[in-house]
Amino acid sequence: MKEIADNKLDCLDITNVYKWSFKNYLVLLMIMFTSISSYAQYDSIPHDGIDRTYLLHLPNGYDGTSGIPLVIAMHGGFGNAYNIEYQSQLSTKADAENFIVVYPEGVVGGLLDISSWNAGWCCGYASNSDADDVGFIDALLDTLISLYAIDTNRIYATGMSNGGFMSYRLGCELPERIAAIAPVAASMAMVDCNPFRAVPVIDFHSYKDAHIPYYGGIGNGPSNHYNPPQDSVLNSWAEISNCVHLNDTIVHNAQYTFIKWTSCDCNSEVQYYITQNGGHSWPGGLKTTIGDSVSNYINATDLLWSFFQQHSLECNNSSVSTKITGRNSVLVYPNPTNGILKIKSKLNYEQMETSVFNAIGQNMFNVKNKTELDIRHLPKGAYFVAIKLDGTTNFQDIIKIE
Repeated sequence: MKEIADNKLDCLDITNVYKWSFKNYLVLLMIMFTSISSYAQYDSIPHDGIDRTYLLHLPNGYDGTSGIPLVIAMHGGFGNAYNIEYQSQLSTKADAENFIVVYPEGVVGGLLDISSWNAGWCCGYASNSDADDVGFIDALLDTLISLYAIDTNRIYATGMSNGGFMSYRLGCELPERIAAIAPVAASMAMVDCNPFRAVPVIDFHSYKDAHIPYYGGIGNGPSNHYNPPQDSVLNSWAEISNCVHLNDTIVHNAQYTFIKWTSCDCNSEVQYYITQNGGHSWPGGLKTTIGDSVSNYINATDLLWSFFQQHSLECNNSSVSTKITGRNSVLVYPNPTNGILKIKSKLNYEQMETSVFNAIGQNMFNVKNKTELDIRHLPKGAYFVAIKLDGTTNFQDIIKIE
């Protein structure tokens, strides 16, 4: 791995007008003109025929003896790993709270050769070229988990602007890996989002954001794409999570509004902060060279970390049953079910055997190598499901047929 300074200067905003081949040169210039307070690792992995880059920050207290949380922080369009590290100050927070941060970088292309993420219909070159960014993050997690002591039940995603859009997509398409998400100055750019477990979300926005308008529509930013109203996005997410208490305004004053949706599946919840000042920026963070002013009414980094600490993949789940085994998992969903049960596993196996027992222990049936079970012939009630992969029991739990 190449070790380079984990700097705190936002001079890399200018990479949006330079070719990718100049990137390392600019990084070296940045190191020369900034103080070096700690070190991070800048590296890449091959994915889909491209070398995909990322910056990894290990906290000062990391010793590799036990798994600690991981936060994925994704830059906005025109940005890069150093840009999001600077404006969010997540590396500083990681040192204080002992978690790992990885700052992956989007694909580079288009007229200006800038970085972007494929978050659905947003944004830019990544979306237009249908870049496999979900696959890249999935592969990156595999790599990091193989190299470092990471608590695989506590992997989180956040991002600024286009990176925030991407965190929504990860919540939709990698719910078996992402425990919670925290989009900042973003919206959701997906037609279909049906995660099989409720993914907690804490969202940050500003009423004064003109790039991603609070009330929806096309902003004045360079991406020129439609954004749904923020309230619609959060209400839809709460509906996906089967939240009972909806749109409860906790704070509404001259500084910010705080809204919650609670009593959701899997102990999930949806939280939403909207500041009265700032703009298209990271609340409580540092202003970038070409970015909007920053709200000082709240600190998104402090709030998202507090939120993340309350959620993991291990929960009292009413929509998906799961038993985590190391970095992999076996998932059975939905639970409760109307009679169609699905099974998903990241474990490599040759044979899968699923057994279903009734409440008094009678074996109702056994099936092999089926990832979708039709159990509508069984009476409504509670059943015990056991799944063996290559002869080893990897999953046991109670499901309910309604």
